[in-house]
Amino acid sequence: MRKSSGHSGVITVGELDLALTLNSGQAFHWTALEDGWTGCIGDRAVFLRQRGDFLEFRGIDEDSLGFYLALDHDLEAFRSSCDHPVVREAAAACQGLRILRQPRWECLATFILSPMKQVSHIRGMSLALRKRFGTPLDGTSVPSFPTAQVLAGATEADLRACGLGFRAKGLLGTARLVASGEFDPEKLIDLPTEEARKVLCTLPGIGRKVANCILLFAYERLEVVPVDVWIGRILGSFRGRKKATPSELERYGERVLGPYAGYIQQWLFHQARTGHLSLPGKGRPGGKKSARHPSTARTAPPSRRRIPPA
Repeated sequence: MRKSSGHSGVITVGELDLALTLNSGQAFHWTALEDGWTGCIGDRAVFLRQRGDFLEFRGIDEDSLGFYLALDHDLEAFRSSCDHPVVREAAAACQGLRILRQPRWECLATFILSPMKQVSHIRGMSLALRKRFGTPLDGTSVPSFPTAQVLAGATEADLRACGLGFRAKGLLGTARLVASGEFDPEKLIDLPTEEARKVLCTLPGIGRKVANCILLFAYERLEVVPVDVWIGRILGSFRGRKKATPSELERYGERVLGPYAGYIQQWLFHQARTGHLSLPGKGRPGGKKSARHPSTARTAPPSRRRIPPA
């Protein structure tokens, strides 16, 4: 068991809704505790508790916490970058929801788990992997996410025992490429988005939607639009056309939602999957005018900065 950091303190935050951010389908391990949240950032056990404009923290230094929570993102500028009425509604409802800067391997691996699964199911698989293959941390009940080297030494049956199903093959294959050095997640940092997407799509278990999730949540490509069932329906309603491929919707989304399309789709995604988004002629998802369906996770920008060592 690794010991937690001795850092602790209270900072004043601007626009932040911690619960909304941690529950928005981009990270899957944060656990409610003592009116706050316990989890880890990399291999550091962290406790967070928000009281209005104040954020209490333990286990991490202030700069690293601010980086992880993306407290430097100008959410007001992002909101004002798109004037679509549905976007305005979602953006107003999701004030304080920030896109995290996640450790790259952890984010890449957890989104390999996401196809055809609800957020709660991805969380269950992620926590099962942490429990079986991660490292226990002093200061939290949540183990660290297992390294690629550890997962590369597992068998497909081991991973299936964590509830991964067919996703086990993709995760194992990608873990082995990372562990062997054939693929280095850090080498995508300086690549153009389209080139980075192509590289990600060569990895086992990663298609275009999952690649876009990884680009958005691990590489801060805030212009990227992951198109899942929810976002596909929303963008389809914007276009007023019944048929479009995911790639067509993705390109349309990047164009109509603007340079911070990734943030805007995250607000739309959260409102849709929680049943609070109005679409023209559709009512609210989950209401009497639209049938309920499974929710899936995924989904000039700020500079691409490296995540400080965990």
